[in-house]
Amino acid sequence: MRKKGWLAGFVSLVLIAGVVSGCSGGGSKGEAEGVAGNAKAASGGVVKLKMWGGVPPEAGPQEVVDAWNKDHPDVQVEYVRYVNDDEGNLKLDTAIMTGQDVDLFVNYSASQAAKRVASGATADLSSFTDYNIDEKMGPEAADWKIDGKYYGLPTTKSSFFVALNKDALDAANLPVPKDWTWDEMREYAKKLKKGDGYGFIQNTEPFVDPIDSVLSKEGYTKADGASNLDHPLVRKWLESLYGMMKDDKTTPPLGEQLTSKMPVEQMFLSGEVPMLNIGAWLLRSSNNFTDYPRDFKIAFAPVPRLEEDAANYVTRGGLGDYISINAKSKYQKEAWEFLKWYADGGMAPMAAGGRLPASMDADQDAALKSMLGDKGDTYDQESLMYVMFDNKTPTFVRTVPQEVMDLRSQEYEKYFLGSQDLNATVAAMVSRHNEYLKSNPK
Repeated sequence: MRKKGWLAGFVSLVLIAGVVSGCSGGGSKGEAEGVAGNAKAASGGVVKLKMWGGVPPEAGPQEVVDAWNKDHPDVQVEYVRYVNDDEGNLKLDTAIMTGQDVDLFVNYSASQAAKRVASGATADLSSFTDYNIDEKMGPEAADWKIDGKYYGLPTTKSSFFVALNKDALDAANLPVPKDWTWDEMREYAKKLKKGDGYGFIQNTEPFVDPIDSVLSKEGYTKADGASNLDHPLVRKWLESLYGMMKDDKTTPPLGEQLTSKMPVEQMFLSGEVPMLNIGAWLLRSSNNFTDYPRDFKIAFAPVPRLEEDAANYVTRGGLGDYISINAKSKYQKEAWEFLKWYADGGMAPMAAGGRLPASMDADQDAALKSMLGDKGDTYDQESLMYVMFDNKTPTFVRTVPQEVMDLRSQEYEKYFLGSQDLNATVAAMVSRHNEYLKSNPK
């Protein structure tokens, strides 16, 4: 979801980026290492790196950097947390562009990564030849290439799913789905709704994935180059979700969710709402019985599809946590050494928060044990293994430009808030997308 005023802030940021990149010219790797050498000498021989990421330190990152720092006294890493939302990403981008200490940073979508590459913020990793990303991470890594190059290292297996209160499903005599449509999920929500409560809630990060699952396969533009945001399944998603909000009352009105900053994970883990659309980061909360005590077992289902034909469906997934090195970092060589170590096993503590390493050199069995810890019996492990490993549905990585994400969310928010009807919403999205396409020809 887009917060008010974000776009204006982003425009200002782009202007700052242009000034910074124009003055610096990017610099060569050799120049960066020369500067790094001088800075290292001045600091008494200890290189200090700052890594920015969206995961709370206590959910794995602090343990990771502590392990590195213990074994690498000459290169010390500090973890800086930013929240992976519009404000948090703007904070990171501003820090990068204004020359604050950012040596490594995690991109959580290809759209964000591409925007940072375009602004000159990310180092081209092809200058490092001692690590074959395609061999280490497998063919899905190529989804993260930008203009044919890697400007970051995808480090995790990325899973998105619907988390289910298994006890509630059993009470309603509903099976755990392995393949279902949006219409079927809507019926589940009706059957699971209790009184004035909801049957289904969504984390705002994957909220719009149903649209992208369609358009990543069908194309964001038609054969004639015009916008495809009026695709029938885009309309179906808008209508269906509106019906769930207004008619069924099985999911929160979008305005209420945004203004209240609705704590969807807490609502699910407390047993208040039985279905939650989210990603693997749920496990960092669902494993935390101190802050999120629960008395039910969690099951998992794939994200439902709008597409009737399962053979045509693609789902969001593949690899994630795309970690880049700041093109202006004084310590690119040291950052690269840390990044390789992180990807090939150093990131193991992140598994407790649902982040399984993508590298073929990482110990996957150990990571899986870490992910479940001593809470394994509180999950329906068969369905968990299915959504994370056994579901063979093709995946996509969201690559739609950030500007397009912003313009369409601004329009569909009006629809869900009741200030614009469906036809006007679709027409506005198409018109604005076409204007974007005209001003940004490929």
